[in-house]
Amino acid sequence: MRLWAPAADLAEIVVGDSRVRLTKVDRHHHVADWEPEPGTDYQVSLDGGEPIPDPRSPFQPDGVNGPSRVVDHLGYPWSDHQWKGVSWPASAIYELHVGTFTPEGTFAAAEAKFDHLIRLGIDVIEIMPVAEFPGRWGWGYDGVHLWAPRSAYGGPEGLKHFVDVAHGRGLAVILDVVYNHLGPIGNRLGEFGPYFTDVYTTPWGEAVNLDGSGCDGVRAHICENAQMWIRDYHLDGLRLDAVHEFLDTSANHILEELAGAVHWEGAKAGRSVVLIAESDKNDPHLVSDPQVGGFGLDAVWSDDFHHSLHALLTGERSGYYSDYGEAEDLAAAWAQNWTYDGCYSPARDRRHGRPAEHLDPAHFVVFLQNHDQIGNRARGERISQQSGLAAQRLGAAVTLLAPQVPLIFQGEEWGAITPFPYFTDHKDPALAAAVTEGRQREFKAFGWDPSDVADPQDERTFRSAVLDWEGLDQEPHGEMLAFYSGLIAQRRSLPRSSAGSAQAEVSGPHGQRLVFTRPGVMLAVDFSDQSVEIRGD
Repeated sequence: MRLWAPAADLAEIVVGDSRVRLTKVDRHHHVADWEPEPGTDYQVSLDGGEPIPDPRSPFQPDGVNGPSRVVDHLGYPWSDHQWKGVSWPASAIYELHVGTFTPEGTFAAAEAKFDHLIRLGIDVIEIMPVAEFPGRWGWGYDGVHLWAPRSAYGGPEGLKHFVDVAHGRGLAVILDVVYNHLGPIGNRLGEFGPYFTDVYTTPWGEAVNLDGSGCDGVRAHICENAQMWIRDYHLDGLRLDAVHEFLDTSANHILEELAGAVHWEGAKAGRSVVLIAESDKNDPHLVSDPQVGGFGLDAVWSDDFHHSLHALLTGERSGYYSDYGEAEDLAAAWAQNWTYDGCYSPARDRRHGRPAEHLDPAHFVVFLQNHDQIGNRARGERISQQSGLAAQRLGAAVTLLAPQVPLIFQGEEWGAITPFPYFTDHKDPALAAAVTEGRQREFKAFGWDPSDVADPQDERTFRSAVLDWEGLDQEPHGEMLAFYSGLIAQRRSLPRSSAGSAQAEVSGPHGQRLVFTRPGVMLAVDFSDQSVEIRGD
């Protein structure tokens, strides 16, 4: 065992009543020749203190504060030896939350829905975070054990089986990971070394130490964790949460280092892998080649596309939607990958972004809905509840036929009416109250009444998010499902778009008619409330 713990002079492995002392071999590392049997429960003690979980615990069967458990990654009988990895650009990505995708809320139960996803035409599944987090349920963005798949979902064996079966069905799997912060409950990393810094702050509290004293071990923790998901779980890529909160002034930015490490691990395994970033900076450097100063990621989410489309479909103009609402905004996002490419943003009261029209549209992921854009609403309602099924069909056509890579959120494909509000299960009363009050304050910018905000701590909020799979063949769900699968099938038959090959023109007496074109596509839509006739030759 090798433990990075520069803050400790003495480190011990604790197994029951016995202890194994590690030898400190340099300023930062402790090592021991310890080879336990798979399934052994153990903890770590620093300087004689109470036993706590291993920072790289592979399994936390009793939750975030319980003992760590040894996992034999080499012993899993993989059957995906012929799998060559993700085919990019994807035809369509399907985002799901394991805990609410099925009533059982497990990897095994999600596997039973693979037939549905294949009929729909999906080729990539994106799983919301599964690193062990506190409580009975949650979104997963407050995980504290980055190396341990959530025990309630099925743990390491459950995730491996999920990926293995998916590959056998022709489905790639990418995982949403959170490296910009850790959850507040069960986070003991600071006791081992300088994982955090007070030089910067984030919306979630302490910032991860990426460029200060002792940061080498922190960066290794992140990069080696990312490689672990590719190597030990055969994942086809990672979606990186909120990379604009990676506060790093190093000459070699953590994102470039991370991209290099993940792509190297994929090449070593003979599989194609992707790294997708979430960022609100509209910075093309994220997906540009390192040889020209970029970070070398494969794709980035385009919030501009969503916000432009959402504002046109719903008429909402509060909060960050105040920057959108004109047909020209969506036209720019379709044809130029971003709306704000260095132009003035009223909501920010400054110029925002850089041009990206020179980049391959495959570097951008677009969506009508995702977990954030549904969950960051007062009650977590979907677009079908906000604007109706006709508006959803229009938005789906614009998204699924876009030159960029489309993503749909669980249940969207049949017009599900189950909401997806933000939900937590914090046992600390003060933290629970702070989360509830914080959500109410956050939504004031959108003009929503605090009494309309679903309480994240109420069990009913979580229960309401569990997908209802009944009646998929009944109307209007069957019709919507056929519409989505038809669009994805059509997308598969289209030639790939290249940089500059997509166009979008605004016309019509109300300035809300858009004609989108790309190789193989001519799509005319009208966002006004007027009856119009559109003819095409």
